Amino acid sequence: MRRRDFLVTVGGIAASPFAVRAQQKTRLPVVGFMGAATPAAWSPWTSAFARRLEELGWIDGKTVRIEYRWAEGSEERYDQIGAEFVRLGANVLVAVGGDAARKATSTIPIVVALMSDPVGTGLVSSLARPGGNLTGMSIQSTDLAGKRIELLKEAIPTLKRFAILAYVDYAGTVRDVEAIHAISKNIDVMAVTIPIHRASDIEPAFGTLDLQVQAMYVPPNILVNTNRVLINQLAQRRRLPTLHGFREYVDSGGLMSYGPNTANLFRRAAEYVDKILRGARPDDLPVEQPTEFDLVVNLKTARAIGFEFSTSFLARADEVIE
Repeated sequence: MRRRDFLVTVGGIAASPFAVRAQQKTRLPVVGFMGAATPAAWSPWTSAFARRLEELGWIDGKTVRIEYRWAEGSEERYDQIGAEFVRLGANVLVAVGGDAARKATSTIPIVVALMSDPVGTGLVSSLARPGGNLTGMSIQSTDLAGKRIELLKEAIPTLKRFAILAYVDYAGTVRDVEAIHAISKNIDVMAVTIPIHRASDIEPAFGTLDLQVQAMYVPPNILVNTNRVLINQLAQRRRLPTLHGFREYVDSGGLMSYGPNTANLFRRAAEYVDKILRGARPDDLPVEQPTEFDLVVNLKTARAIGFEFSTSFLARADEVIE
């Protein structure tokens, strides 16, 4: 063998382990982000999530690959996205609700940025020790339901009858509705449930409202989140005050909201993803609950529907949108 050929052969043998390691390094960890609505509707949340990951050293395309998929309000599509990420071999799934991701996999770690009632719906064993492959942020929506209805009564002292626009195919909303009916009886107010199953049900649902309905509570979920602009437009046409769970609904024309800061929940979800990518197990990461809640009111919407907040109520608001 000629010396040159020998050196090439030896060099090739010596280099091959390094080449293999280099190839291995090019396979970035994949975060499968399951978007329930549309990119535009979720842009504040995805921005908060990606920004926090970058702060923790996970830069999309360099140290991690974030794959976004969008269900656009379709529960069926949301289920498909979970299965798609399993086939893709994602290292972590980021979701809301948790049901679709849990159906898709019992092994890939799942971080849920928004869970309505994870213990009550059976997603986790307990907040402290979730068990299984799922953890994340609980908004304890059923616990907040009472406070929201109390605020609605405070904003409308003459309140006797209000509607709940309820996506009844979502377990979290069903539990919300049960809690709201129980609480409403205690404060001598009647809650009327208006069931919806799909986006096409929303406009007809408003047509079923009787004249005695003085306001509407819209429990947050995948369907109403995607259609929140339409819901608020329909409510404004009827000059109907609306109460929501997140400020994003108020930004979209709702009258008022009470709930946690959603962008912060997605930032915390990014921190959970960071821990899991560094080796933490989801069943060792307690489900967190928000500790701060904001009351947000929209005076522009109030003027549009001829509604007037009391001075004392406005003084309680954490944010007033002019």
